[in-house]
Amino acid sequence: MLASVWAIPLGSDGFSFALLIPTLLGTLLAAGGTAALNQFIERRFDVQMRRISRRPLAAGKLNTAGALCFGILLSVAGTFCLAVAVNGLASLLAVLTLASCLFIYTPLKRKTPLCVLIGAFPGAMPPLIGWTAARGRLDPEAWVLFAMVFLWQSPHFVAIAWMYREDYSHAGYMVLPKEDQRDSFVFWQSFVVSLLLIPLSLIPAIVGESGLAYSAGAVLAGFIFLLLRRTLCFLQIECRGPAVAVRFDRLSPRSFYSADAR
Repeated sequence: MLASVWAIPLGSDGFSFALLIPTLLGTLLAAGGTAALNQFIERRFDVQMRRISRRPLAAGKLNTAGALCFGILLSVAGTFCLAVAVNGLASLLAVLTLASCLFIYTPLKRKTPLCVLIGAFPGAMPPLIGWTAARGRLDPEAWVLFAMVFLWQSPHFVAIAWMYREDYSHAGYMVLPKEDQRDSFVFWQSFVVSLLLIPLSLIPAIVGESGLAYSAGAVLAGFIFLLLRRTLCFLQIECRGPAVAVRFDRLSPRSFYSADAR
């Protein structure tokens, strides 16, 4: 394997910084290929959404066959790069990411709101790929990083789904439950999950993998995250003061604050 050529130990644990380049390149190509294939699969539905109707395939600016070949080429190149220049496990994780995203998450978006949970699995894979490239195995610490990204994706995606709920509904995406269940769903998937991220982010410090600075930064980042505008939008907090209203309007899509969106 070409990994031995790149193996230039620069740390006490034998980590090779030279592996960073093929790891990033392979992950970038695999992720790009997955994104291209996802847009190919959803091109007929994307055109019905105002937010993404201008994507090249949805807008008819690209040939569909060419886009399909391009996505496959990127995906194969990325997984091959990881397999040859990094290791087989990293390549396998990339393949699992691509397959679960395209063949499980993408179809479920039109069937059940559980797609948010399912889609978090492939979305949290990149830290595992990076860890595997550095260590050659999956340690417990790698799963802590996976869990952080996994939990983060829920409030992140639910925020987008809530802001553009009418757009998604028009295209037939079931990313949110029925209206009578939405308030509870949004609360648990955003505010509560965000709270869980705080103790989870402290685990590296508790087990001695990081220092006090990391712990302080993790707690601070957690509280800042809770105060972001999307969390406020989840809870439907109305800011009636003119100055506050202008401030949040500048940070969010104007259509979200229109009367019909509420």
